[in-house]
Amino acid sequence: MAPKRTKRKSPSPDPQGMFAGMTVFLIEDGVQSLRLQIWKQKLVQMGAKVETQLSEKVSHVFAISSDALFHHVDDDRLARFKGHVLLYQWLEESLAAGEKVSEDFYILKVDPEGFDIFDKSLKAKLANRNSSSYDEHSHCKRIKSSHEEKKQTNEEKKGDIETNSVSWASNTEPHFPSSLTNSPEISSTQDKDVGMQMSFQYSPPDLNKGITEIFGKLVNIYRALGDDRRSFSYYKAIAVVEKLPFKVESADQVKDLPGIGKSMQDHIQEIVTTGKLSKLEQFETDEKVKTITLFGEVWGIGPATALKLYEKGHRTLDDLKNEDSLTNAQVIGLKYFDDIKTRIPRHEAQEMELVLQKVAEDIIPGMVVVCGGSYRRGKASCGDLDIVITHPDGKSHKGFLQNYVKRLKEMKLLREDLIFSTHSEEGTDSGVDTYFGLCTYPGRELRHRIDFKVYPRDIYAFGLIAWTGNDVLNRRLRLLAESKGYRLDDTGFKRYRKSEIGDRRRCLIFWDFHGLNLMKGICKEA
Repeated sequence: MAPKRTKRKSPSPDPQGMFAGMTVFLIEDGVQSLRLQIWKQKLVQMGAKVETQLSEKVSHVFAISSDALFHHVDDDRLARFKGHVLLYQWLEESLAAGEKVSEDFYILKVDPEGFDIFDKSLKAKLANRNSSSYDEHSHCKRIKSSHEEKKQTNEEKKGDIETNSVSWASNTEPHFPSSLTNSPEISSTQDKDVGMQMSFQYSPPDLNKGITEIFGKLVNIYRALGDDRRSFSYYKAIAVVEKLPFKVESADQVKDLPGIGKSMQDHIQEIVTTGKLSKLEQFETDEKVKTITLFGEVWGIGPATALKLYEKGHRTLDDLKNEDSLTNAQVIGLKYFDDIKTRIPRHEAQEMELVLQKVAEDIIPGMVVVCGGSYRRGKASCGDLDIVITHPDGKSHKGFLQNYVKRLKEMKLLREDLIFSTHSEEGTDSGVDTYFGLCTYPGRELRHRIDFKVYPRDIYAFGLIAWTGNDVLNRRLRLLAESKGYRLDDTGFKRYRKSEIGDRRRCLIFWDFHGLNLMKGICKEA
């Protein structure tokens, strides 16, 4: 008779553990039960106390999103709560790092009205703007605007701008609500996501930072060296590994995953065994590779230019300050190198998007302004702001960008120009207007990258997909389109001419459910 299995005892709680002193309440909405159980065990093992209801004892509340929080906890209780309200990602990041990480990027900031208001007078003005519809649904207050708010007339919206707009050019520090509001609707039949800002924050577990951080460095190195194929391979691997709900301890655990071939498996095995990767160490000790990679991080400097600068004898960023061959954009990229590399917290991107929407509405009512990129994908922080713009009437977007940029400069939001090209009025280049530049968050001089793309209404959907990304999805969609004899980019979905097909049929196609469904959506929109 086989001996009975003995249950493995859970480790005893450590009163001096990483989470000692914390009393937490976990919002279960939207969280898998197994993951929730693991988090509870980890918290208790590392010194925290877990409460079953929100009380005065609680120091931290964790939720998967704003919607989950508001669904479970009413406004009055939130108003009385004096502790910290964080996203679960903070817990995951802390467990992965082995220490408590900064809470700054993971705060869910709310007040009793569902707004994070810096200025009381502005709060009062915002409260008045939807008195008729908002009062009727006060029990449904959320960060997302209500359906009734979407139905405001253009005249009401214009009045809101006049009442609530903020003077960035004044000497006093401007104040902004960090609530998410809806862009004007493009049409009654349009996908709701286009006219709506997302309160959901995408939070992959990323329990394997040791792997993804090394792969991230290789992405940058190969990109700087002009080897896009290898750079993209590591980029794809990161997207797979960061989502794994377990810590990888052997390459066998990932050998059947997409994007993880034999070479990638060998790299992962070396990293989990030794904590490092010899290939990366070789690159990091190679002066040429180090220098070209560094120069390639300057905005506007590509692989060919970086190599030329190295061959001229330059080795540091200070060396480049006296280089006469740099363009104006490259000089600006060099000057604000450290600023541009600083990531933008999600709540700041959210506030900036709100201001950009208000200013656009003030210039031409009905303009649709959406922040794409990693913000629209729900990331906790952004490398830059990708702003996609259109107008539902198909005409008012023409010439808009010039006035928009002028107004934003007057407000001291836009500071330096990198690229500015307009085609909407001439009808060239698919009628797309483009502005790349640097902007500042109110009250600071720190520069961030910001891009504006203004699309005609009929190709807006393609621009929105392209500028939301990520790179892996965009590439898969392009290759899938090419396999069918079509060209897909940010300006449309078109059939190749016979003379162009040629080698296109030999493209490698990545088939995945998400990509196929998005392609169907593109075809329908087109």
